[in-house]
Amino acid sequence: MDKKVCDLLIIRNIKLNHDNYLLELESDELLGTIVPGQFVNVLVPDAPSTFLRRPFSIHETNISNNRFSILVKVVGEGTRKLGLLQPGNHLNVIFPLGNGFSRPKNYEKILLIGGGVGIAPMMHMARESKELGAEIHILLGARTDKDHILIEDFSKHGPVYLTTNDGSLGVHGFVTHHPVFSADHHFNRIYCCGPDPMTHAVAAKAAQLDIDCEVSLENMMACGFGVCLCCVTSTTSGNQCVCTEGPVFNTKQLKWQI
Repeated sequence: MDKKVCDLLIIRNIKLNHDNYLLELESDELLGTIVPGQFVNVLVPDAPSTFLRRPFSIHETNISNNRFSILVKVVGEGTRKLGLLQPGNHLNVIFPLGNGFSRPKNYEKILLIGGGVGIAPMMHMARESKELGAEIHILLGARTDKDHILIEDFSKHGPVYLTTNDGSLGVHGFVTHHPVFSADHHFNRIYCCGPDPMTHAVAAKAAQLDIDCEVSLENMMACGFGVCLCCVTSTTSGNQCVCTEGPVFNTKQLKWQI
């Protein structure tokens, strides 16, 4: 699909917890096809010090209403400004960018893994995979119980498993410590998004279990067009820009997994 640069209307800004916001955006043009795992680049309004656009995974779509949502975690001045936006404001967005996850077959059992704000693309993926007939299981990791969000929304698509670094909710430890990886389960595919240490650990676990695995990388993607070269990663096909060739890669393509 061709990329668009649009001023999108903010329909809702929902504060999910102490530092996470869900922005629902509406276009006055047809959205077209958006694949789970694709992202947008956002121009932060009224923030002269935030020169570069900020990338966000597309969290969920409502194509019939020309709407999609993004999950924003406040980590600096730019994201703080986004968290303050109100319905009726506009946001300049380039979308859809990158390549998304592959589609599971209707007979497959899949595991979606999200860590921290990396849960963002997994909602869209969960819904579309369920519509295709796949059996969905969802594993979410966070630092503490207060950092877990959208659990009820995810549970509409399949069983949800939780981990926390401090043991305050679900299994104590990282996502790869969860018993969902035990012999009682056999997954055809794993899809994952989250911080680098988590995606590396999940890729290693998938390789150990001989399960096909795709990860969405969180490299800095300032331009979204492969021009600035901020997001280059090493693959079996050479160095590639995550923003144009990814952000989703099969882990067999990634040099750090070999």
